[in-house]
Amino acid sequence: MPWLQLKLTTTRKQTEPLEDALLSCGACSVTLEDNADQPILEPGLGETPLWDQVKITGLFDADIDTAITTASITSALGENLPEHYWEQLEDKDWEREWMSNYHPICCGDRLWICPSWCEPPEPEKINILLDPGLAFGTGTHPTTYLCMQWLNDQNLEGLDIIDYGCGSGILGIAALRLGAKHALGVDIDPQALIATKANAARNHLEADAMPVYLPAQAPEANADVVLANILAGPLAELAPKLTALTRLNGYICLSGILATQAQTVMDAYSGHFEFDPVAQKDEWVRITGRKIR
Repeated sequence: MPWLQLKLTTTRKQTEPLEDALLSCGACSVTLEDNADQPILEPGLGETPLWDQVKITGLFDADIDTAITTASITSALGENLPEHYWEQLEDKDWEREWMSNYHPICCGDRLWICPSWCEPPEPEKINILLDPGLAFGTGTHPTTYLCMQWLNDQNLEGLDIIDYGCGSGILGIAALRLGAKHALGVDIDPQALIATKANAARNHLEADAMPVYLPAQAPEANADVVLANILAGPLAELAPKLTALTRLNGYICLSGILATQAQTVMDAYSGHFEFDPVAQKDEWVRITGRKIR
C-alpha cells in the first residue's frame, strides 16, 4: 500500500509544536532529520538533542485528502505552516531493503563479520554470523570495526572476556570464536540481551558460553579482557567499574569515542593502565591498554 508524506522544514523551536500538530491530525509517524549537516554525536544524559534546522516528515495513509489535512494541521498549530510539500511513498519490504545493503566485512587476516543470510566469502576463516535485530553492532560502524580489528590481532586462547554494552553480542562472540574460554555480556537494553543470545546460538556456541545480564544483575566477576564499545561520557563514568572488572595484567578495549574525546577518556583510566597508541578510523578512535595496577 502506498503512503503519503508531508515534509516540512523548520527550526528547533517550532519542531515540538509541529510534531504534536501532525500526530493530532492523523500522522502514523513523525520523523526528525538534520536539515543543515549539523552533527550531534553524543547527547548529554537525559537530553533529547535537536538540530538548529530540522526536516520533519509526517507519514499518512494514502486515502486522506491532503488539502483538508493541511488545513487541519495549520489549525492545530495555530499559525501558517513553514515551507512544506506532499509526496507519495511507495510501500517497500523495509527489512529486505536493509538486508540488501549489509554485506560481509573483513576485519583482519582471520576474522569476518557475515550477515546471517549471506554465504561467507572465505569459509575457511572465522566468520561471525550476525543478525543484529534491534541491537547496535553490525560491524559497519567504525567503532565496532576498530574493536573487531583489535580482537583479530590478539591471542585470546583460554581467556575470560566481559563485553560491557554488548549490543548484538558481536565482540563477545568474536572473542569466543577466536579462542576465548568464556564471555559475559552486559547491556542496559533488554533487546540487546535477546539479540546477543540469538547471535550466540546462530554461531553454534553453547548456551552457557556467553550469559547476558542487565547491569544490576551482572555478577561481580572480573576478566582477562574487558570490551566496552559505548560512548565517551558513559565510558568515563564507568571507569571505576570497568577498571575493577579488568584483572591485573589484563587488557581493556574501549571505543565509541571521538578523536577529540580520547584524552578525556584516557584520563579517567590513567594510573591503572599502560595505553597502546590510539587507533583511529574516520573521526572515531579505539583505546586499548594493559592493567598495571
